Amino acid sequence: MREESPKAIIYALAANMGIAVCKFVAAAFTGSGSMFAEAIHSSADCGNQILLLLGLRAARKPASALHPLGAGREINFYALIVALLLFFVGGAFSVYEGVHRLVAHEPLSNAYVALLVLGVSLVLEALSLAGALREIRRHNPGQPLWRWFRETRESELLVVAGEDIAALAGLVIAFIAVLLAMLTGNPVFDALGSIGVGLLLMVIAYAVAREVKSMLLGESASPAVRGAIEAHLRARPEVRGLVNLITLQWGRHVVVAVQAEMADYPSGRAMIDAINVIEEDLQQAFPQVKWVFFEPEVQREERG
Repeated sequence: MREESPKAIIYALAANMGIAVCKFVAAAFTGSGSMFAEAIHSSADCGNQILLLLGLRAARKPASALHPLGAGREINFYALIVALLLFFVGGAFSVYEGVHRLVAHEPLSNAYVALLVLGVSLVLEALSLAGALREIRRHNPGQPLWRWFRETRESELLVVAGEDIAALAGLVIAFIAVLLAMLTGNPVFDALGSIGVGLLLMVIAYAVAREVKSMLLGESASPAVRGAIEAHLRARPEVRGLVNLITLQWGRHVVVAVQAEMADYPSGRAMIDAINVIEEDLQQAFPQVKWVFFEPEVQREERG
């Protein structure tokens, strides 16, 4: 997500709070386990969005002696907490609720209310997911969604997209389960729907947590950005060749460490001036590059 992310999260939080209240009322009115699982899921989403807001705020803290590169990666910590909550609060609890109702065989009443709430929620979640996909496509045109999921370095957008996909798919499962329970009069379908929603949430939460864990460990810039930086440096007339290039994603910014063979210069000062020009041009071409560490090397035949 970009600069408008906090506002988008606040809108999503308000919408999910309203949806959660409606689902809890419908669950109490109908006795539907699938509806109750969906209500828990929406409540977990509300808590998750609050955590993402806190994470975005924490990530803006300036650099300090203790954290010289700033706190940009702190958002990844909050995103991991969100993934864990989605797994345990949303997924595991929904499975538990479904198993409990499967054993108890609790009847389903007023199923039309549950279907109405689920239908409205389905439309709202579809609109939300469409908005998230537009945001992804706007900054990653032509990139397949699965590839974006594996290569993105924006943990908060990854979590929001994962939640939207889980919410939409969960609503479809719950709607089908309640409909089958209503048509057949068998509450087992409703219980199985709750279990299905829970398992779906756990799978998506695991996939999100795995990607966020990689970001916490420290990932390079995305392959496209790293490739563009490498091409930019190789094209510089001051650089004879790259010995090593390391990029590190740090929140919204990128750290670049370069070891390069330099062209011949009459003095050390002239080489330093050339390196300064390279660094300035690199940061102009790639505004996300906030730190550049450049180590010049002599030509290989001159070493040792």
